[in-house]
Amino acid sequence: MQEDRRLAVLRAIVEDYVATEEPVGSKALVERHALGVSPATVRNDMAVLEDEGYITQPHTSAGRVPTDKGYRLFVDRLSTVKPMSPAEKRAISSFLDGAVDLDDVVTRSVRLLSQLTRQVAVVQYPTLSRSTVRHVELVALAPTKLLVVLILSTGRVEQRLVELPAELAEDALADLRSRVNRAATGEVIADAVRRLREAVPEAPGPGPDQDAGVTRAVVETLADAMEDHRSDARIAVGGAANLARYGDSFDSAVRPLLEALEEHVVLLKLLGEATEGGAVTVRIGAEGPYEQLASTSVVATGYGPRDEALATLGIVGPTRMDYPGTMSAVRAVARYVSRILDEG
Repeated sequence: MQEDRRLAVLRAIVEDYVATEEPVGSKALVERHALGVSPATVRNDMAVLEDEGYITQPHTSAGRVPTDKGYRLFVDRLSTVKPMSPAEKRAISSFLDGAVDLDDVVTRSVRLLSQLTRQVAVVQYPTLSRSTVRHVELVALAPTKLLVVLILSTGRVEQRLVELPAELAEDALADLRSRVNRAATGEVIADAVRRLREAVPEAPGPGPDQDAGVTRAVVETLADAMEDHRSDARIAVGGAANLARYGDSFDSAVRPLLEALEEHVVLLKLLGEATEGGAVTVRIGAEGPYEQLASTSVVATGYGPRDEALATLGIVGPTRMDYPGTMSAVRAVARYVSRILDEG
């Protein structure tokens, strides 16, 4: 019973400190929260929490603030992810549904996340190497010129022009389109490249050498498009201006984070590996990979079509943040983006 009461006191301290940005005293806790005990009991509970390392007193005359250990206990045992209101869900859906392509989806997601959480939002572009081929389209632009369109499960669309060594009849084009899709559709990138190349004759044989040359030109163009990994380390960042809210902790939290925003490799490592199944991960302070960012927390989750985590999105910010609300926003945006990718 004493432990439950102390946990309630810790929850109240975290919530008040995040809301007011001021150290929390026992008198304020009793006035703001129905703890059902006297101020003396609250002071005693705060002393125990301080001894156990969950809260600390920044100044002799000040109230208490949560430590990283206190935030961790709050996230693990005390917080409940705030449900999104119907209005918030409609706003997310309408904002993201208007996206016209993958770049637009990522850009809108970053802007939306930063607005919902008032933190710095980071969205990794879907990793090409983990995506699958959704469809290949071949469009004849001229007797010896094709447009090759590659559509991936990530929503990424690659287009390439192919100059053919010979004219291609309409029925031959339909046959080639069918063979290419049979070989590649549903396969991850590496397997699709291998299967496509296996479909190309080793060398032109007598008779159909022109067809073989055409097939080879199309397959090599597709393979080149699939092996283009430029997007693997691409991320989008938004909401840096939100850090202005944390002026009181500029040197300890804001300045290192502003510097980290210049290094995309650092941000990718901060986000961590994409998690499948909709799990939201929270790394608080020194739990992260960089000592200089020990005053920073990260809330992130994976996203992708059909519950396949192809990339990660989330927020980074000082440890004094609204964890329940941030976790809810990160999870909701990831689900909507995954749905958009799933629907193509």
